Amino acid sequence: MSRNFYILAATLGLFAVLSMGMSLVPSSFQPGLPANGSLWRTVSLVLLLAGLASALIGVLSHLFEQVDRHSEETRQAARRQRRKPHE
Repeated sequence: MSRNFYILAATLGLFAVLSMGMSLVPSSFQPGLPANGSLWRTVSLVLLLAGLASALIGVLSHLFEQVDRHSEETRQAARRQRRKPHE
């Protein structure tokens, strides 16, 4: 599940870089698009923050998945140890 958040973060990061690049392009190359550079920078900042939040959620969910897996393995090992006949 965390892989989906990583993919979303990468996509939002790519669009943030493209938006930042659009703020550097002269307005004559952007017919029909907003020519205001501050609008592109604002969109880029919002996309970057959303991408970072998505990456954080991905990292935290991966961390919790690892903790769950480790606790399940520990519980299974303890169960096997209790069932083992004493010699």
